[in-house]
Amino acid sequence: MPDALPPLILGSSSSYRRELLSRLRIPFTTLSPDIDEASIGAETPRAQAMRLAKSKAEAIAARAPGSCVIGSDQVASCGGRRYGKPGSREAAIAQLGELSGRTVVFDTALCVIDPVSTACHEANVPTEVVFRSLSAAEIERYVDLDQPFDCAGAAKSEALGITLLERLSGDDPTALVGLPLIELGRILRKIGYPLP
Repeated sequence: MPDALPPLILGSSSSYRRELLSRLRIPFTTLSPDIDEASIGAETPRAQAMRLAKSKAEAIAARAPGSCVIGSDQVASCGGRRYGKPGSREAAIAQLGELSGRTVVFDTALCVIDPVSTACHEANVPTEVVFRSLSAAEIERYVDLDQPFDCAGAAKSEALGITLLERLSGDDPTALVGLPLIELGRILRKIGYPLP
């Protein structure tokens, strides 16, 4: 391992992922990977999340040789359907109406490319979220207060969206927000970044 660690780059334009990574107190920069995030054929939500996390990391690694690059992606699914970022008030209300009383799986994939060993460290951290039965008035009130237009499943669990849930289960609460810090910390320690 060289004395100087490679620069760390988060391959994402997400403010949520940037805020999460800053919790680790390791200097990093961000670059937007600008890749097509559409699903391919009959791939599972987990496979899609894994492919996109790796594609994001590879796209940035090609632009910034010698850097340690983090790619991450999340796919929400329920009943065979995928739920992306709603983008608007109407779409957020519709998503929450469909998800009311149902269980959603959020697959959050991670890919870290180590330029020193050339290793590609990959992981998926799923979170199972059970929405409580929501009235139309509760949904509209929530959407107007939290404006979750850029969140898959139209709920910000780190904010008021937690009140929409009956329960959730998973190995890492930060995975649901978009970047699984427990797994990322394990990988970064392995590479040599100083974490407690």
